[in-house]
Amino acid sequence: MGLPAGWVTDVEGLSRPQQLKAIGNGVCPQQAYAAYAWLLAQEVEPQWRTV
Repeated sequence: MGLPAGWVTDVEGLSRPQQLKAIGNGVCPQQAYAAYAWLLAQEVEPQWRTV
């Protein structure tokens, strides 16, 4: 998922189901970056402008 080794598995006190839940609810950093970059690259036409 692009996270460093042990990001979740080295956290003391987390059971295996808790580790899986934490990973399952997470966002892949590469995917988040790609989505954010795509959003920033979109040209937005002002609402007041008519064609």
